[in-house]
Amino acid sequence: MKKLADMNLVDDFLAYSLTAHKRYGEEASRFILECILQRRIGHLTIVPQKVWYGEEPKGHGVRLDVYLDEEDGEIFDMEPDNNGGADSVATLPRRVRFYHAKIDAGNLTAGDDYSTLRNVVVIFIATYDPFGRNRMVYTIKNGCVEEPDLPYEDGAWTIFLYTKGTKGEPTEELKQLARYMEHSTAENAQSAGLARLHEMVTKVKSDREVGLAYMKACEIEKRIRTEGRAEGKAESILLLLAAKGEVEPRLERVITAQTDTEKLNQWLLLAAGSASVEEFQAKL
Repeated sequence: MKKLADMNLVDDFLAYSLTAHKRYGEEASRFILECILQRRIGHLTIVPQKVWYGEEPKGHGVRLDVYLDEEDGEIFDMEPDNNGGADSVATLPRRVRFYHAKIDAGNLTAGDDYSTLRNVVVIFIATYDPFGRNRMVYTIKNGCVEEPDLPYEDGAWTIFLYTKGTKGEPTEELKQLARYMEHSTAENAQSAGLARLHEMVTKVKSDREVGLAYMKACEIEKRIRTEGRAEGKAESILLLLAAKGEVEPRLERVITAQTDTEKLNQWLLLAAGSASVEEFQAKL
């Protein structure tokens, strides 16, 4: 993982830490939304990393990075995204469809009329071009194929903000924000609003609680990576041994319980060089 000091606002952890911050969260979120939407934003209730679980144990849940609830207004889901893998880009439209469905289901209680369903705006802030048209802003809304000018307002729309896009007519304020989101440095904080945003970002980065949370997140990620590598190596050893004979449950438990990747590397070489399971076990 990056150092916290080197993070930009398109990095999940920093975006989460800023918008969730008890002192700066609402102000920072409002500034970013007003730049993107070009309108005033009312009081915001911020729910960082809001989670809706599947209705059944096997049902797919969703975790939203920054969930913003405007008082007497709209609901916003803001998703910083600097991954850009080919697979994830291809599935973005369906991912967004699922997000909208989960947000709507979570905000319409039993007995409510559909007219009470609030407007929802899902905003992806991406360092890659999701559609390859070099636009800074892609606004997606539902409509009628046969009658494109037919009014159809279902209250659901999506914005993809491509930080390096050049096509379209984005305001200078939005272009500066996009540049700052991708490279959150003092040099890119040219306006008074961005200078204030950078001040908040800098203070969040130096916040002791944020630093401790980041250290914990790094430890968890390291543990997950280590455990994942260990599990993969253990599976490889067992596959090799299974081709040489029957692996007794006791030996299988010894191998799968091992978490030291260096030790597992040695066992993997040993398994590859052994003529039988018995030979491997004797050398072990």
